[in-house]
Amino acid sequence: MSEHAPAPADLINQLLGDMHLHGVEYRRIQTGPDFGLGFEFKPGHAYFHYIAVGRAVLRCDDGSEHVLTAGDAVFMPRGEGHSLVSSQKQRVSPIDSFSAAPLSDSVAGVDTCPSTHAVPSAVLFYGRMAFDLGGMQGLSKLMPSVMLAGYNDAQFAGLLPLIDSMKREVCSGRIGFAGILARLADVIAAMIVRGWVERGCDDASGLVAALRDPRLARSLLALHDDPGRDWTVDTLAAESHVSRSVFAERFQSTIGVPPLRYVTQIRMHLATRWLSVNQLPIEEVALRLGYTSQAAFSRAFKRVNGQSPGASKRNRLACRHIATSQLRPRDRRCGPATNRQDARRSVKHPRSRKPEQLIHDVPHLGTQVACARPQRVNLDVVLRTVLQDQLQ
Repeated sequence: MSEHAPAPADLINQLLGDMHLHGVEYRRIQTGPDFGLGFEFKPGHAYFHYIAVGRAVLRCDDGSEHVLTAGDAVFMPRGEGHSLVSSQKQRVSPIDSFSAAPLSDSVAGVDTCPSTHAVPSAVLFYGRMAFDLGGMQGLSKLMPSVMLAGYNDAQFAGLLPLIDSMKREVCSGRIGFAGILARLADVIAAMIVRGWVERGCDDASGLVAALRDPRLARSLLALHDDPGRDWTVDTLAAESHVSRSVFAERFQSTIGVPPLRYVTQIRMHLATRWLSVNQLPIEEVALRLGYTSQAAFSRAFKRVNGQSPGASKRNRLACRHIATSQLRPRDRRCGPATNRQDARRSVKHPRSRKPEQLIHDVPHLGTQVACARPQRVNLDVVLRTVLQDQLQ
């Protein structure tokens, strides 16, 4: 490798540093012995599940099944449809059909445990996140549909302190536990992705192969460093120190798209994030990405995304507003929303109980299971304290 070629690990580190997991919704769920929770396909999103107490069967829409036990964490980077069930024959209800009591700004509690059960049979934590790999967004298509971090899995040993912290937060009901759980879920999911990359991406091809090719790696690094530059096939080939024809053929065969189409995809992906997440003005995004006018940028954006930058920004903000509004107080009886009478008779929702009724002793854990509404705290400070305690 030339002394001027970036090391593949360095390039992967830089690109993974641009990875974002933006939480859309989180649920702390406690159930009785029989449960079936359905999660629909969400393109552009990822699912995260953690089993704190009990067991569950993860049943994917492709027919595969995975048995999950206490301490297991699962990341599903492609947002594919699936269900969590107590048994093979259990009927499944969509997760959105269960009423949820707000526990914090982004976390809600779902309690389907019948009042006849003093202790829940299973306690789960679920998260749905907008999954953005930045310049490596194409990598998400190469990832396995289910990335399981088993509690006793040696290759995820570094996750154990975080998973132990998540178990305590799920079960303790301490001040600020809901917000801390959301942060821990994001960190654990990111570490699962990093572990997959460190293992060589399970020999996936495409973009990963390009990152391992010193010649292509040079041009990719230059592109991601400066996406607004006036890139041509000639300038990209010059970064790789190969001829235009050799570069174009190698790029197409390795990544699967022509070089300039890849440049446009990267720019439009960044534009979507800057508009909806960072909420930058359209003219500033156009300038950052090297477009000579807002009109030229808008035409390129619509050609790739099927709608104008303004419409895309409004739609994404509206979706975020809808997701947030679902956490507002409404009918707080638990169980499927279509079965309110049964819910009224058999289930007491956490929000209808007194705080002291929300804590259940769980002898085999040596802890408690809680679903109390947290107080406002500085989550960054609390999370840092939790991690420091674990790593000492």
